[in-house]
Amino acid sequence: MTAPTPESPALLEVRDVCVRFGGIVALDGVGFQVARGQICGLIGPNGAGKTTLFNCLSRLYPYQRGDILFEGRSITALPSHGIAALGMGRTFQNLAMFKTMSVLANVMVGAHARSSAGFLASALRLPRVRAEEQRLRERALEILDQLDLRAVQSRPVGDLPFAVQKRVELGRALAAEPKLLLLDEPAAGLNHEELADLARLIREIRDRHAITVLLVEHHMALVMGLCDRIVALNFGRKIAEGTPAEIQNHPDVIAAYLGAEAHA
Repeated sequence: MTAPTPESPALLEVRDVCVRFGGIVALDGVGFQVARGQICGLIGPNGAGKTTLFNCLSRLYPYQRGDILFEGRSITALPSHGIAALGMGRTFQNLAMFKTMSVLANVMVGAHARSSAGFLASALRLPRVRAEEQRLRERALEILDQLDLRAVQSRPVGDLPFAVQKRVELGRALAAEPKLLLLDEPAAGLNHEELADLARLIREIRDRHAITVLLVEHHMALVMGLCDRIVALNFGRKIAEGTPAEIQNHPDVIAAYLGAEAHA
């Protein structure tokens, strides 16, 4: 996947973003671009600033300097509830779902981010609201089929194995029809077979739906085998950016994070 060009601008551009919590510098002048159609990895040791950056992209954290552009538009003044409508979907490091609700209901929550019905129309259950609810349900069922979740659609999410719950959360993010999918440690807690399934699924999502992916991940084999481009952070700063091969052999990355794994 090539770098963005003037003819094909970046979908996401992070410009010189700085975040401070009191005297702690969490992000220090971080900048990079993610081209449309890329699978981009964000790596670094614990405390490097990866989740802080994701929280800035989701507008959960403010930044004291810099800017973030999505499709060329600054999101700095955008409230967090406007992110999904803009075209970003996200999963979380710690699962954030409605555990007593069914799988289908959880995925439909994501679909409602694209709902055009207002509060009053929804409260009155007007015909157009019922029609849209049916459309959102059908969209959710399509996603359950893609993620092999149809058999458990009526089960409460909290009753399902962890790996299945992670697929449900992914389905909820996809239901919002994102242009950019933010995955926060999607491989955490998965076994070797589940990791292979995850890699296949992420590629399929990118290829079938033309969704760009930015993921934070510690599992280096997954990152190196899946991503087109990788950005490495350490102590809140970008220390490297490039292809998996370039990152794998970058001395600053080896020193900061990969260690002996870089040569495995």
